[in-house]
Amino acid sequence: MTRTVYLNGEYLPETEAKVSIFDRAFLMADGVYEVTSVLDGKLIDFDGHCARLERSLTELDMAIPLHRDELLVIHRELVARNGINEGLIYLQISRGTAGDRDFVFPDPEVTKPTVVLFTQAKPGLADNPAAKKGIKVISIPDVRWGRRDIKTVQLLYPSMGKMMAKNAGADDAWMVEEGFVTEGTSNNAYFIKGNKIVTRALSNDILHGITRAAVLRYAAEAQMEVEERSFTIEEAQAADEAFITSASTFVMPVVEIDGVTLGAGAPGPRALRLREIYLEESRKAAV
Repeated sequence: MTRTVYLNGEYLPETEAKVSIFDRAFLMADGVYEVTSVLDGKLIDFDGHCARLERSLTELDMAIPLHRDELLVIHRELVARNGINEGLIYLQISRGTAGDRDFVFPDPEVTKPTVVLFTQAKPGLADNPAAKKGIKVISIPDVRWGRRDIKTVQLLYPSMGKMMAKNAGADDAWMVEEGFVTEGTSNNAYFIKGNKIVTRALSNDILHGITRAAVLRYAAEAQMEVEERSFTIEEAQAADEAFITSASTFVMPVVEIDGVTLGAGAPGPRALRLREIYLEESRKAAV
């Protein structure tokens, strides 16, 4: 089946959707993106993703080409046209195509943003087998630019980090800067000691995860203590449990960090419970 995608106001077969070679996302990584999960045919944390999208665009002095109600219509239309029950919707907005390559931003009155959305079917997304056995992570240096809070399409180093992990026989990598963990390659990082969850505080150093915000709220409601601060790999290795969060993995237990096994080497009860709560509450609030 050929997917239907959205490109600049049109719904097209994926084979017919074309973007100029002069688009600034292609030439300069001058674009932002969001990924929204779909469960039971409905959108998870949609408002949160829209709010972060608007913030990313504003931080880069880019126009907001579509408002939330318009984006909701497009998201729902793509879900319907592609028959997505469980999966993801990828949204990308670039500064557009100025007709040639130039470091200087084009005039926004002349060059309109490029807007692309497409779906990815992921049957079994909520019942991911990895959540039952946990994942292994390694640590790598964090050499990204300083505005990681903006969700840009500059994903080369995270991709390299994923490959470093794969080549080391692990599932993902946690990035470390000045001795402290920032985040995973495409997720926020946490450890649990006793009844306390520790995760890095929000700043320009990490992405302000939409799933992160929801999980920390649910954790507090479940009477777990949350401490937002910098932490080291060694602290995480000495923890009872660890996990990551993202829009596509929800809450994913971590059972090994740089070759050190956490606990019994299996997902811990608190991480599993947080995953369960997140999925339950997110489904209730889905649109």
